[in-house]
Amino acid sequence: MKILNELREGLAISWAAIWANRLRSMLATLGIVIGILTVSLMATAIAGLRESFLRSIAGLGADVLFIEKNPWDSPNAWWKMRRRRDLEISQARAIIRESQTALAVSIEASGSWPVRYQNRTASSVWIAGNNEQSALVRQLTVKEGRFLSESEVQGARPVCVLGADVAVRLFPHESPLGKKIKVDERTYEVVGVLDRFGQFLFANMDFQIIIPITRFTADFIRRPYLMFMVKVRDPKLLEEAREEIRGILRKVRDVAPGAEDDFAINQQEIVVNQFNRIGGIIAAVGLFITSLSLFVGGIGIMNIMFVSVTERTREIGIRKAIGAKRRAILVQFLLEAAIICLFGGLVGLGLGYGVSLVLNQYLPATLPLGVALLAVMVSLVTGVIAGFMPAWRAARLNPVDALRAE
Repeated sequence: MKILNELREGLAISWAAIWANRLRSMLATLGIVIGILTVSLMATAIAGLRESFLRSIAGLGADVLFIEKNPWDSPNAWWKMRRRRDLEISQARAIIRESQTALAVSIEASGSWPVRYQNRTASSVWIAGNNEQSALVRQLTVKEGRFLSESEVQGARPVCVLGADVAVRLFPHESPLGKKIKVDERTYEVVGVLDRFGQFLFANMDFQIIIPITRFTADFIRRPYLMFMVKVRDPKLLEEAREEIRGILRKVRDVAPGAEDDFAINQQEIVVNQFNRIGGIIAAVGLFITSLSLFVGGIGIMNIMFVSVTERTREIGIRKAIGAKRRAILVQFLLEAAIICLFGGLVGLGLGYGVSLVLNQYLPATLPLGVALLAVMVSLVTGVIAGFMPAWRAARLNPVDALRAE
């Protein structure tokens, strides 16, 4: 009960002192506010980016292999990668024809061009060259009409499938099926409209138009940068599929026995690991900035507390003269420093939450509860550490000398 009474009394005196010097106290919290704001925004941004990224990657499933000319985590020199031959459509067809573990293979090439229908236009639309199996691999759902057929891909027919946003932009009040649109002045017939997909790796997948890969090479880029996406029949067969596809590609690309592969078979884990590595670097930089801000804020709090002890020396002497113990004086000033820092932490946290609501309009950026609790704890600990030396000095004042002070 005695300890509780001391805490209650110390809290009341501390609050009265803070309120009497509220402007000075608020200015002293600026470093704490900046530090907590930084750490909350950093954590919010990283959590939001990670959630969006993992959601995008999960959209393809863990049973997809990505075949490209270059590896995603290449330790090799760039000039070695540059000498590699580009992938060809015939090589994807070889995988479709010979692989026993591949369920479907999507051929991928893309670029950005303007699109027009009558007097309505859409600029910088993502034009994707795909084959008839791309809808299955990319998990695309056709809302209206149909997807590309094998005969249309083989015959390089000028047909297309619209993304949801493109369909709304060009055909706000009518069905686009059977209509003719202009893609960079080339005419395509609309055969289907995709259901909404959302974001994928921070790109709007609904603002795209899919055309046959053969038409893409005929109309836009004769030798585009190709990528194959191979969906495996069973995730348990992923490693077996990887080796099987590697053998098929080495054969069709005439890679000599013992020679290094001139292509790469990538998996989602590589991208996730790279993202985590980059996120760790960003977090380390943010932690350094936060620590620096908190250090500066702590020095400011310590300075204010030394001033407060000096100004209230007679008050300390009177309290000691009427029986206050060192512990009570120590707790009083520690509470004062902790309250000031806690106030700064709550202000920084409130500002961070407000900014996260704005960021949430563009990416999932909800402030994690754990980060909020950690910010409050860091504020309190900073206040206790910064206030300990002034509080210790106040507790050890001689009451006679304190009473003599002017």
